[in-house]
Amino acid sequence: MKSIARRAALAAFAAAALPLAAPVLAQSFPSKPVRIIVPFGAGGVADITARTVAQRMSETLGQQVIVDNRPSAGGIVASEAVAKAEPDGHTLLLMSNGTAVSAGLFKALPFDPVRDFAPVSTLGFFDIALITGSESRFKSLQEVIAFGRANPGKLNIGTINVGSTQNLAGELFKTSAGVEAQIVPFKGTPAVITALRGGEIDLAVEILGPVMAQISAKAVRVLAVMGEKRFEGLPEVPTVREAGIANFNVASWNALAAPAKTPREIVARLNREVVAAVNAPAVRARLKELGVEARAGTPEQLQELLGAEIRRWTDVINRAKIEKQ
Repeated sequence: MKSIARRAALAAFAAAALPLAAPVLAQSFPSKPVRIIVPFGAGGVADITARTVAQRMSETLGQQVIVDNRPSAGGIVASEAVAKAEPDGHTLLLMSNGTAVSAGLFKALPFDPVRDFAPVSTLGFFDIALITGSESRFKSLQEVIAFGRANPGKLNIGTINVGSTQNLAGELFKTSAGVEAQIVPFKGTPAVITALRGGEIDLAVEILGPVMAQISAKAVRVLAVMGEKRFEGLPEVPTVREAGIANFNVASWNALAAPAKTPREIVARLNREVVAAVNAPAVRARLKELGVEARAGTPEQLQELLGAEIRRWTDVINRAKIEKQ
């Protein structure tokens, strides 16, 4: 009986101590380097965004913040690694609208994009644009829409691979504008630009950052940006919405998330650090060079954004009848 009573007392003590674990863990955080796992290769907009923010966070956290690139289809490898990591705030995921796309694009995932992560904050938003060749007959997006409606199936729109944000943005534009167009997938941005300049395709949908050099050299022209407002670096270029497609708003974004069971106190600390880093003038200036609008937020805002993006892109995938992978 004494043994049973002793075990019961120990169990009660352990249960009572559990709520104390999170505050103690939070007080010692970070106790080692923080790792941001990025589901893209080095050198791209997402990677440079992560590294710019990480460098600033290293200065204020008192621990190194390391970027770990793990590219894979749909970002699955990186996302799974973070979902299964120790929920102590030392392993983070660079989340993006690609995370939302994967929820509708894959038959099954080894993680739940909503339940398996604790949102921390957005980092930045970057514009996607409709571009055409410098010698193109199209001088405005209105001309493109008019041609597409009058000539079903004759308009060709190039994007990178099927299921990418650019590819799905092209599908969404097509249905929103009421045009019957061919979406032509290519292996990468250089191939899209080559086809565009060679007249093989009429339009391309691409993230602005990687093609700004081509735009500056007047090798291609931007007809419209897909976000809710004009791109600061190209103030003369209208939005798709201004061209007559009501409620059209597509932008790519990056954010940070932790494993789902990370203590709230640590998530709150990470959020404060990210907000401070993103608002630092040097960080904002560097991201602006990439065509990224630095914008942090609350965990709740990121949770809402992710849910809305999953619903939106799943609908686009279903309407485009894209085969699930």
